[in-house]
Amino acid sequence: MKRVGFYTLGCKVNQYDTESMINLFTEAGYKVVDFQEEADVYIINTCTVTHQGARKSRQITRRAKRRNPESIVAVVGCYPQVSPDEVLEVSGVDLIVGTEGRKEIVELIEQARLAKEPLNFVQNVMETEEFEEIPITESKERTRASLKIEDGCDRFCAYCIIPYTRGTVRSRDLSEAVAEAERLAQNGFEEIVLTGIHLGAYGEEKGEATDLISLIKELIRIPDLERIRLSSIEATEVSQELIDLIADEKKLCRHLHLPLQSGSNKVLKAMNRDYTTEEFAAKITQIREQIPEIAVTTDVMVGFPGETEEDFNTTYGFIKELGFSDLHVFKYSKREGTPAAKFDEQVHSRVKKKRSAKLRELGERMAEEYRDKFIGKGLDVMIEEERDHRTGLLTGLTDNYLKVMVDAGDSYQGELVSVKLVDTEDNYLIGSIEE
Repeated sequence: MKRVGFYTLGCKVNQYDTESMINLFTEAGYKVVDFQEEADVYIINTCTVTHQGARKSRQITRRAKRRNPESIVAVVGCYPQVSPDEVLEVSGVDLIVGTEGRKEIVELIEQARLAKEPLNFVQNVMETEEFEEIPITESKERTRASLKIEDGCDRFCAYCIIPYTRGTVRSRDLSEAVAEAERLAQNGFEEIVLTGIHLGAYGEEKGEATDLISLIKELIRIPDLERIRLSSIEATEVSQELIDLIADEKKLCRHLHLPLQSGSNKVLKAMNRDYTTEEFAAKITQIREQIPEIAVTTDVMVGFPGETEEDFNTTYGFIKELGFSDLHVFKYSKREGTPAAKFDEQVHSRVKKKRSAKLRELGERMAEEYRDKFIGKGLDVMIEEERDHRTGLLTGLTDNYLKVMVDAGDSYQGELVSVKLVDTEDNYLIGSIEE
């Protein structure tokens, strides 16, 4: 039996795309092995949001070929989509595929096996108009599964390479998305995470009654599905109807990841973000007034060209005032082909490092403060199917994205159970299952 190993860099959409390719290889009779093992085929699903992502993609590719010089190594995803010639020059590459055409990956591997030189199957994604349908029925995580419903982005933020790697917005047919969710639920997945490059844009290009709210309402009707979680959505796209749904529907998780990027209006404008800090704060207030215990997490970027010390301090104060439950901090990475790459006043790496460290420390304090609010309370926890390798305890997630550890028997694995939260340890809440 032929063996295939996968390595995934980047976002949840990339993780879904890898799962879909795993299904294709499994159906073709391959055995999926750990990427560190010797395999006949290695698939590296790449990210190019930062220079580090592209560099790591190259490193992983070389290592795979050294592990088995006779293997076929395929580099797929965002990196070859924007820099195909650069990827083809990497030692050990046999095949490159961009962000479209992965549906034919097994057949392309066989073609690459017979070829005498690396094959380039990168397509012009800007001309792609349809969502590439590669449904999945299995997932590495048994309690939750991602459900990709959208690809592409039309917003063109000044720093972002993604619209050039993923193309314009393409939404999955609502019936196909619901059918996959039903299959996943029937196969034992109790939580589904809706993912997309620009999730809130789902359905906008179709010009009909297909939108995110319509899809969520259909998913709520699936009997075996316990939870629906949104991966990330712009604050400007959180409507009153969505807030009402989260407040009223137990299946819809009380968690919103709303990318902020900067707390300075000057920087937001330069980034080509379509909101002000005042509008962002007003949306947070609107959400919390109706759902007080909701987890609101965010992304923030430091070191965008022209970000002064005053701009950073304004961002720091704004984030501290809003009090997020978790904070993801990114240092600006210059990406050729984006408008920001040509901006003057590029910020020095030492300054970016200092600013990111300060914000990460703030983020840790805010996360701790949010966790502490739930000590003494009972929350439903989706228990994972594997125990924590350090403590041997069961772990799980609440609907508002709190990590929980409990000391209990294996019979609770994969189940949604009520847990009394009594303490905290590291980034976890400690609890006991309520009978």
